[in-house]
Order: sequence, then C-alpha cells, then structure tokens
Amino acid sequence: MRAFFDDRQWAHDPKHFMANGALLPNPEQPERINRLKAGAEAAGYSFEPPQDAGMGPIATVHTAEYLAFLKNIYTRWQRIEGAGEEVIPNIHPARRTDSYPKSAVGQAGFHQADTACPIAEGTWEAAYWAAQSAVAGADALVAGAGAPYVLSRPPGHHAFCDLAGGFCFMNNSAIAAERLLAAGHRPAILDVDVHHGNGTQGIFYDRGDVLTISLHADPVRFYPFFWGHAHERGASAGLGANLNIPLPRGTGDEAYLNALGSALERIEAFGCTALVVALGLDASIDDPFQGLAITPDGFERLGVAISELELPTVYVQEGGYLSDALGGNLTRFLKGALGTS
Repeated sequence: MRAFFDDRQWAHDPKHFMANGALLPNPEQPERINRLKAGAEAAGYSFEPPQDAGMGPIATVHTAEYLAFLKNIYTRWQRIEGAGEEVIPNIHPARRTDSYPKSAVGQAGFHQADTACPIAEGTWEAAYWAAQSAVAGADALVAGAGAPYVLSRPPGHHAFCDLAGGFCFMNNSAIAAERLLAAGHRPAILDVDVHHGNGTQGIFYDRGDVLTISLHADPVRFYPFFWGHAHERGASAGLGANLNIPLPRGTGDEAYLNALGSALERIEAFGCTALVVALGLDASIDDPFQGLAITPDGFERLGVAISELELPTVYVQEGGYLSDALGGNLTRFLKGALGTS
C-alpha cells in the first residue's frame, strides 16, 4: 500500500503553545512522524516522497496573499528588533473585512487565528511538503492505488483559505479534495479528529460540490469554540453540504460509532465517488487533549465502518499527539479499513 511523506516535513519544530494564559511546550512535535510512520508501516504501507506539483494545487484552496505571507513572514520577523524566535501574533482584527496592514506584526495577526500556530524557520518548507504529500495521495487514488495514506505533518484542518490556526498552516485535506474534484470526482471530506475541522468547513461552506462532515468533541467548551455546532449546515449553494456532529466530552466507542452512522448515510446520499478521511487520532482515550475516549478497538471498528462505504478513499493525517498508543491506533485503524485486521 502506498503512503506519502517528505523528509522536509521534519523542518517544522515548534517550541511554544499558549493555552489558558500559560506558555507551554508545543504538542505538535516532530516525534509524531516516527510514531505515525511506524504505525502505517505495521499496517502494510510503504512510504515514498511526493513529486513537486508546484503551487497550483495549493492555490486552489489558499489565497496568493496568504501563501506569500507564510513563505516570507519568518524572514521579515527576524528584522524586528527584540522579536521572539517564532512568529506568534499579539493583535487580531475584529473581523476579516478590516483593513490589511503592511507591518509583519499586523499581518501575523490577520493570518494567524491563535497562539497555537507559531511560525519558525522551517515551517513554510514543512507545510509546503505536507501539502504536496496530500496532492500525491489524491493523485495516487485517481491512478487506482488502493487507500493511500498521507502523513501530512504539520496537519491542516484548522487552516482556512487565508488563516492559520491550531497547529495548521495549509489545509491538506481540502487540497486533496480539490485535486479529486479536478479529476472529475464528487468528493466528501470525513473529519474524525477530536477537534472540529473549522478551516475545512470555512473553505467549502458556500459550496455544494464538496461535502464536509466532522465528528468532534462539542465545541461549546472545547477548541475551536466558535465553529462546529450542529446548526452550521452550509450557506448559499452549500446549504446542506456541511454536517457537524458534536459529541459530549468523554464519548466512547459505542456512542461514537452510532453517531458515525449519520455521517456515512449523508455521504451515500451526496452521491460521492471519492472520500478524503481527515484522520485525526486525538479522539483516543490516551491522547493528551482528553476530548473523547476512543479505544484501539474503537479505531479498528471505525476503519471497518468507513471501508463499508466501498468508496475510493485517501487517508490524510490530522491530529493525534504523543502517547504510547499513537502508532498502534493508526495501525488498528488502517488494518480495519483495509480488512487485514
């Protein structure tokens, strides 16, 4: 089975993460790569680097203004006297229609939603190749590869078209879906990360050509707070093409898999011809974020349930943070999806 990862994705090594007013070590660590690679290989996957498809596939999702910001902001930040080692915003516009500043500090506030997406020297390179890995995974699916896996790190589902957030810079799952759409597919994105895929929702919210579904811990008291509620159904041409299934904190296997049934029914009703699974593993009972309580058995059953759709599917890695269970959860999920468990 084919899997995609580029060694340049190691370059992003964030140090800081501000939560509840405290400066903490960033949990989106490069060590995730080792554990996820081992987990995928144990399920029978072999990794290869992606080809460079250029900026075109990325620019179908992200604005040119935002991509220029991501590429250049670290260099610009270093010119600020007394600036920190990472680009972390300290001011934000009240709304997206506010004026666009020229200063690096102001643009950081405009393009970074929170303090959980610090930009350092290797961030652009790593995010670029994570996105290229997603393009390669989609292309492999179009070419007939069975269930390719994309180790997209840094992850992507909190990134909007012009806004980073929550450890995410480029929306890898959205980029893969756009690639499938361009190849003639009618794609859906099924996001099983513990956090709502707010960036993915925002990118497609007004569109009816890509179905977006997210199962996640209820955001009424959980990140990303402002998005992911059940009443958010899409708008304009996208009305009814967005489905959010918020779940109570601590939801375990049985209730989660029951809720998944609604998502799978919606995918079938949409007439999908290809599926992108935004594969967050942070719903695990062992994950540091402690939002949901899915066991290794639950991840395997999740993979089996998705496979029963019998759709061409590409698995794009999202969250899932450091614990002894991380790699094993990926193995169990992929074996369930492949029917090899």
